[in-house]
Amino acid sequence: MSTKPWQGILTATATPFREDLSIDYDRYADHVAWLASFGTLGVIPNGSLGEYQVLTREERMKMVTTAIEAAPKGFQVVPGVAAYGAREAREWAEHAKEAGASAVMLLPPTGYRASDDEVIAHYKEVSRAGIDIIAYNNPFDTKVDLTPSLLGKISDEVSNIVAIKEFSGDVRRVWQIHKLAPRVEVIVGADDVLLELATGGISGWIAGFTNALPRESKLVYDLAVAGDFERARPLYAALHDLYHWDSQKEFIQAIKATMEFEGRYGGPTRLPRLALPSKDKEKLHQQYLHFKKAFNA
Repeated sequence: MSTKPWQGILTATATPFREDLSIDYDRYADHVAWLASFGTLGVIPNGSLGEYQVLTREERMKMVTTAIEAAPKGFQVVPGVAAYGAREAREWAEHAKEAGASAVMLLPPTGYRASDDEVIAHYKEVSRAGIDIIAYNNPFDTKVDLTPSLLGKISDEVSNIVAIKEFSGDVRRVWQIHKLAPRVEVIVGADDVLLELATGGISGWIAGFTNALPRESKLVYDLAVAGDFERARPLYAALHDLYHWDSQKEFIQAIKATMEFEGRYGGPTRLPRLALPSKDKEKLHQQYLHFKKAFNA
């Protein structure tokens, strides 16, 4: 297992809410241990998939400590530390470090369309926590695009930016990042571009559907990073309709539903997210059944 906590598969974990929408921390600890049993690298609590925006301060803190306590030796915990402002994000990074986390994942400012200088200042401030940072590019939610050129500027000024979770969907960027921000390692940030980005050279995958399908996902990932695309392609094709949900606004509900198809606990989401409409859940279920048949053929 890699000694660098961004080189391999990190599952951005779903938060297991009970029917009354309180968090079941025991169930979360079980989920972390279950994911570790598949030989993946680690987990990311409090990411977008974990609905960090609707967690209280106490809940966010406990999600981190629960994951760290449940993680077996060598299994990495890399909390999401996104916040409206850099001061709060830095406090989350400091908490993660004190709790024993090995790195953190950080979005740009989330409240408005920040300028390049403001984005750089944001990362510089959070870097003062003294922990390695995976930058997270999600221009759809933040309205800030960590373009390869901007990432290069950030990496020049912030030495502990070690990698980027690339979620723009533009698979050409892997090549541009290698050129313009050469010391920053590229991590696949959306499930439905895994194979495409792997052709350009990646260090890891921050995955969503590994919450439900860790064995199958790891098989595809291992083949992709080994360059065995002939074997990886048909397996990836079988999974791709499911993986595509990871790039949709209903990604949390879809992943939780797929967990339940697999006999795992997904649970509800908190507002503003509602359950998947019945027609969407049926579509998802049919895609799941197709995957099961094709993958095991």
